[in-house]
Amino acid sequence: MNNLRTVAVIGGGISGLSTAYALYEQAAAAGIPIRCTVIDAASAWGGKIVTHRIGDLVTEAGPDSFLSQKPAGLDLCAKLGLTDQLINTNETGKRASVYSQGRLHELPEGLVVIVPSQLGPFLRSGLLSWTGLARMGLDLAVPANRSPGDESLAAFFRRRVGRQAFERMLEPLMAGIYAGDAEQMSIQATFPRFIELEQQYGSVIRGMMATRKAGSTALHSGPKRTMFISLKNGLSDLVSALVRQLTDRGVILRENCAVDALRVRSHQPGRWMYDLILNDGSALSVDSLVLATPAYVSAELVRPLTPIAGGLLEMIPYASTATIAMAYPRAAVSSAAEGFGFVVPRAEGRDLIAATWTSLKWPHRAPPDQLLVRCYVGGVGREAILKLDDQALIARVRAELASMCGVTAEPGYVEVNRWIRAMPQYTLGHLERLNQIEAALSRYGGLVLTGAGYRGVGIPDCIRDGAAAAERVVRYLLGERS
Repeated sequence: MNNLRTVAVIGGGISGLSTAYALYEQAAAAGIPIRCTVIDAASAWGGKIVTHRIGDLVTEAGPDSFLSQKPAGLDLCAKLGLTDQLINTNETGKRASVYSQGRLHELPEGLVVIVPSQLGPFLRSGLLSWTGLARMGLDLAVPANRSPGDESLAAFFRRRVGRQAFERMLEPLMAGIYAGDAEQMSIQATFPRFIELEQQYGSVIRGMMATRKAGSTALHSGPKRTMFISLKNGLSDLVSALVRQLTDRGVILRENCAVDALRVRSHQPGRWMYDLILNDGSALSVDSLVLATPAYVSAELVRPLTPIAGGLLEMIPYASTATIAMAYPRAAVSSAAEGFGFVVPRAEGRDLIAATWTSLKWPHRAPPDQLLVRCYVGGVGREAILKLDDQALIARVRAELASMCGVTAEPGYVEVNRWIRAMPQYTLGHLERLNQIEAALSRYGGLVLTGAGYRGVGIPDCIRDGAAAAERVVRYLLGERS
């Protein structure tokens, strides 16, 4: 076919696979015949989405769920025929707790969106002192910041709700999503919605109350979803379904294959060919190229094209973390495990960032006589613990569980999953850096970046950004200049 267009996607995580899937959809709609190759250096597809099935246990090495409020994840599951496999979190009287001042405090319902839906449990939780509660209420009176400059998460929420509410409640919930330091994280890049609420309503609390009231009267179609959802047999089923669909559509999937170098050449004004030099000595030439790799990997590939873009990409830092899953005899820990788990504020100075009682939070994760827990360690400023070997790391985590919630039993199953330089950090000025990267790469039409390092770290964010990358590729192949 003379008008066949070729595209390569480097990176076989959820971003790269979603890009390839969306690319075939959009190219077909535009009437463009394409041949797509997805390349990944790993031996398995899915990147950080890794499900382990050990007997009746189901553990997630990476993410264990995604947000139902962001439609891209649900939409992709529907297209892949996985809707009937989606599961909500279990119904339970208690949801989650925060470890503060030597004990666990139950987090009031709705706190993940700042304003608890019931004031009574919030006041009784003992999480904040009366002084802290009063300062949090001052958000209703503190004037909005009209400056257009970026602000750290810590500065924003200390200014709005005070130091105590920020350190004991919001920091572990929000910074924990990125395994980051809220003093360095950009509010514009991570939680822009709160800036919008402040600007529109003059108060975050007032804005959240208004949007919640509006949301409660809205009509919702389809099955009711909890805030976090997963798949019955683990999130790797999403990856498997994507791989099957891509294979059926003729996508070439090359695992265990790394790109050593990238070269470009112009075959007509404003049009490029991208030559990939692969680690097996072969080469691949394509009309368009999507880099769905971590920013520091993409930096090395584009540096020969534009040192400016390479340097800016390298400025996006990544944190290292680890998850430790342990299965206990349920009878030995039933009195210690309540709700979905707990988070630990940075101010507590503990090794443990958070723990999830996995089999209490999700169905189909462990047999009834076992309790599965997943613990999180590492992150910005707390990565020293990752220097321990697996046995020492397990011992440290078990000591934390014993100290915080009284779990002293011996686990019958343990696994450690390390994620080195796996969590991108959206530090102050992140959005401006993205604009500068776009400008530096602008002369190379058909070269597109996507992935968790740019516009959202969650699974739906990566799926959405992959679809946007595919749209840019199709526009380029149609002859439009973005």
